[in-house]
Amino acid sequence: MMKPKNTSVNLITWRFALVCVVLVLVFITLMARAAYLQVIEPDKARAENAKRTVRVEKLTVQRGMIFDRNGKELAVSVPVVSVYADPLALDKSIAKKVLRAARKKGEDHKALALDEATLSFRKQQWYEQDLRWRELADVLQIANDKVDTRLRDNTSRRFVYLKRQVTPAVANYIRQLKLPGIHLLDESKRFYPSGEVTAHILGFTNIDGIGIEGVEKLFENALTGAEGQRTIRKDAQGREVQVLSEEQRVEPESIELSIDLRIQAIAYKALKSAVLSYKATSGSAMVVDVTTGEVLAMVNSPSFNPNDMRDAAPYKRRNRAITDLFEPGSTLKPLAILAGLDYGAIAMDDTVNTYPGWMRLGGSLVKDTRNHGEMSLREILKVSSNMGVAKISQMLPKEYLVGLYQKVGFGQDTGTLMVGESSGLFYPNRRWSDFEIATLAYGYAVSASTAQIARLYATFGAGGVSRPLTILKQHKPQQGQRVFKEEDVKAVVTMMESVFEKGGTAANVTVDGYRAAGKTGTSKKAVAGGYGDEYVGYFAGVAPVSDPRLAVVVMVNEPGDDIYYGGQTSGPAFAEIMSNSLRILNVAPDKERVAYVAELKNDA
Repeated sequence: MMKPKNTSVNLITWRFALVCVVLVLVFITLMARAAYLQVIEPDKARAENAKRTVRVEKLTVQRGMIFDRNGKELAVSVPVVSVYADPLALDKSIAKKVLRAARKKGEDHKALALDEATLSFRKQQWYEQDLRWRELADVLQIANDKVDTRLRDNTSRRFVYLKRQVTPAVANYIRQLKLPGIHLLDESKRFYPSGEVTAHILGFTNIDGIGIEGVEKLFENALTGAEGQRTIRKDAQGREVQVLSEEQRVEPESIELSIDLRIQAIAYKALKSAVLSYKATSGSAMVVDVTTGEVLAMVNSPSFNPNDMRDAAPYKRRNRAITDLFEPGSTLKPLAILAGLDYGAIAMDDTVNTYPGWMRLGGSLVKDTRNHGEMSLREILKVSSNMGVAKISQMLPKEYLVGLYQKVGFGQDTGTLMVGESSGLFYPNRRWSDFEIATLAYGYAVSASTAQIARLYATFGAGGVSRPLTILKQHKPQQGQRVFKEEDVKAVVTMMESVFEKGGTAANVTVDGYRAAGKTGTSKKAVAGGYGDEYVGYFAGVAPVSDPRLAVVVMVNEPGDDIYYGGQTSGPAFAEIMSNSLRILNVAPDKERVAYVAELKNDA
């Protein structure tokens, strides 16, 4: 019996209606979902889209270079690679491999994924069986257990360094291992071609490239620059289709120092030789261009290698030329004579009676090694008479003499702006006794750095014009302040030639080819309650006398044995530095004599 025709039609109509309703509901659902995403929560959709298509690229910059005055590289940045790990990504990768292996063996991998204890055990087994991790530890020269600790102890971490700044060869080997969760990061490392010769001036950077000491820290902002950034959109094939934003990088500056690497090397060699020869604790030396105030060399011993900081103890890293303070001793006697000339208390051809070779001031004793009797100003400097300059100091108002010492830079920074520079110990506003004024005249009652003495002697060389020191190359002389009459300074500089003559305190030293004006200095080191048994030896001077170009100061701290006078410990280094530096600068010789060093004991 056949079904009625209308029943078949109704069934078709009902099915069609159902399909239409379902399609309408689906369409409404899609429309509602689209409206929800685009109107109610559009940010979420944009964020999901950005995760898949938007990429941010950093435009890295290298740290700026540091050059000497002639364009020689003193500090450069070289490309290196750092190795880091993503422990979470590593753990997920191992988990996938464990579950995949379980599925191939016919195990219930879904149940295994839910069994944390068993899964953790399996993952550790898998990790330990992979010999590539041992190879990674070997090539990084890190103990296996340390690598294991960083990778497996906390699997929730997303970033941990394994080793910073490895060589490109090591990086290539690690890249070939294809280890999950191990990544390479391009970085740069600071390299100092001149090593320990310029270590104290340049300082160094830490492993992140941030300046820690010296010029690296002083000019940190200029040397660093700023990274740029490009935000782009890529398609499914990884092709760039749109630049959304771009921030230009700020290129770092390069620093051009006043240092002449040739002179720096000569000074370092001479100073190091002096410190070793006389078994001294330390030493420092500086070379200054008197016409500009530029520091051409600043060296210290002991030094360190900034390319390998494993042996860079704190005492080796200290820039003693600007930090260590000592009483300068007889190197200040020319200043006392200049003070007398400037004030008008004495004339250039005057004599000073030092008989009987000693005198009492306020219950304290000022004396020479022997009675020199009546002496000219030139003879006072030649034999380094304490009595001579002490008597001159008593002719001057205390306020004038103290103010003059302050005017030439004692108790103040030298102007280098170097990190850690000391302004010295000088208290001009206190009450000064007659004895203290006398000791001030021959270099006590004031503590100064090698840099401050170098500035003083640069003033002598510049004919009485005091300029701040600078470690940056200058294209024209710095503005200076005249503190002495030029004729007075020239007269005293000529008098200072006498220390190299027979009977002078530096008769054992001659500067090859050049007339030099210098002064020795030997001071006892202050200790609690007075002075100890250790000495500091100085030699400071300018050359050539006919037209001064350089001021050189050499300090040797705590020389051993029985040789401690400045003329013996610092004098030969001074002669070597001065003569070679003038030749390098093509300064014409003004004397026809050959340098020699003799073993004479007449010194002060």
